[in-house]
Amino acid sequence: METKAETSHKLVFEKEGVYLHTNAKRSNQDTTIPGFIRIVERGGEPALEWSALEDEGRNAAAVFYTKKDGEGGVEDTNFDPGYEPDWAVISTVKRDRTFITSAFWSFSLPLSELYSLRRSRFSLGRNFLVFTSRGGHPLPPLHFHRGGTRELLRALQRYIILAPSPVDGRLFLAYPHDSGALSQSFDELHLFDDGSSDLVSRFIQDPYATTFGGFSKVTNFFRGALRPPGSPFHPRGPQDHHGPPSADDEPGFELITCGVELGPKPDVTRGQPLDKWEEFLDPEGRVKDPQRIKELVFRGGITPSLRKDVWKFLLGFYPWNSTVKEREDILRMKTDEYFRMKVQWKSVSEEQEMRNSLLRGYRSLIERDVSRTDRHNTFFSGNDNPGLTLLNDVLMTYCMFNFDLGYVQGMSDLLAPLLFVTQNEVESFWCLTGFMEMVHQNFEESQEAMKQQLLQLSLLMKALDPELLDYLDSQDSGSLCFCFRWLLIWFKREFSFEDILSLWEVLWTRLPCENFHLLMAASILESQRGEFIGSDHDFNTILKHINELTMKLDLQTVLRGAEANYLQLACCKELPVKVQEVIGLYVPPSPDDETSPESESHETQQLQSQSQENIPHTITLPPPVCTVDTRQDGSMDSRCLH
Repeated sequence: METKAETSHKLVFEKEGVYLHTNAKRSNQDTTIPGFIRIVERGGEPALEWSALEDEGRNAAAVFYTKKDGEGGVEDTNFDPGYEPDWAVISTVKRDRTFITSAFWSFSLPLSELYSLRRSRFSLGRNFLVFTSRGGHPLPPLHFHRGGTRELLRALQRYIILAPSPVDGRLFLAYPHDSGALSQSFDELHLFDDGSSDLVSRFIQDPYATTFGGFSKVTNFFRGALRPPGSPFHPRGPQDHHGPPSADDEPGFELITCGVELGPKPDVTRGQPLDKWEEFLDPEGRVKDPQRIKELVFRGGITPSLRKDVWKFLLGFYPWNSTVKEREDILRMKTDEYFRMKVQWKSVSEEQEMRNSLLRGYRSLIERDVSRTDRHNTFFSGNDNPGLTLLNDVLMTYCMFNFDLGYVQGMSDLLAPLLFVTQNEVESFWCLTGFMEMVHQNFEESQEAMKQQLLQLSLLMKALDPELLDYLDSQDSGSLCFCFRWLLIWFKREFSFEDILSLWEVLWTRLPCENFHLLMAASILESQRGEFIGSDHDFNTILKHINELTMKLDLQTVLRGAEANYLQLACCKELPVKVQEVIGLYVPPSPDDETSPESESHETQQLQSQSQENIPHTITLPPPVCTVDTRQDGSMDSRCLH
């Protein structure tokens, strides 16, 4: 580079503990190198630079990415890095395959040549940032071992605008601070439906809120949560009528303020566990009243001795209307199918596996996870435990069953209780497939389902306790990312093993709505209200406190709170549509739908009446009274009588 760029530079941003990922496939080489990420102005031009920790003291990066006109360096794009397409690295330096010097991986990229930033997730679970130059060359993936991505993005926004791609939620496109170029880019991508020129100026000053408004019609809260601190568009008081127009004025936003009165939470009690099974079967073995079974399970769980039988119905291994004879046939067929799939991976030779990096990666990850899954439980404790072998074999066979998903960390946590209860390899496998039907989207690489659930949880909190949510937002915790583990594996790490058996069977009923686990999460957050409101907690201490709740929560208290949340929301006449959708109450209006007086008279007060069965007579439930219709599929349609 020019001498001026070498001698005159200004350090704008620096972060240690940023690991560069060199090679995802070749296990005989180091795959990560610790180092520094920096934003440096050289000769007035800002650049993104990474250098290895061991190379500190050298003034310049070993690799310089060139501009399109070819000035400033020579590129060699013939190097084959051996990556998956999403992880391609095109280096400007050839290297010896048996000796790697970390300096060869250092780079410097002018921000004017940055095309995009991608949040990627390698199959072994780490999250990375991948920067791509305007020449189409991805830089090596960077893993922020000690955090700091948010600070980096804020520093980058001093020089460029990062706009989410309309077709890929993990991809952000880089634009210069030039409204003309940005307007042209928006026109080409059709990001906004209206042609207001004000959108561009607002986007430049507040890219997060404006972009998300145009893309997804988010709530008031999420516009605030997604704004970077220091943004000029923080909420203004009612007396502040000056300054640029706020994002609230944009026609594309759908406001969800939930300023209605919810009324007091009803008192809820739990019932006794299901302790009879045979009386619910007809002479041929069919379950006579599946809905009644689900309601009893939701209310009180299942006696341990019956779990092995009832779980197979809740998880779809057996149809509710199957006879004893039909279940024998199903078991025989499912057993044959399981072992056919198991043979597929068992018969792969070591030589074949050496050429199958995907299977090799799954096997390695499963072996690592199995060795640390529920080892405190006697079924999985000790060395050479047959329970560990079964855990491994079932997970490997699931990779054959679902090639697209394969194995993702966390799935061993889902299988362990199933295997413990069924004590059977085949039955636990098919129960796992039924469980994964409910939660498989949690494990997809895009993590769109997890982001959607965190958004839905925020909507619930906005309705149930806006003050608590506002406090979390003020401490940079409004995204509720610390609830990620709760939702990913359904609180598996938060409660004891025995409690998880009780909790999951309740959630498998899908009553009173499919998102009851989100109401559970809201119940836990509300229980910590006194700890948070008025405290001096910051993001780190909030995260620490949430993590320390593990094994300290009372399951029955949380379940009562979750059901009370549902009833409280269901009894609100003016509940926003978005919240109704989360708890399964919203039905799009149809001109053909007419509710007759007869159908109204048949509505039952199931949840409320069941909750009152064990309540002392001195306690009365507050009005209004919720009535709940039970649908054929097991969900409940709640309405309120005012």
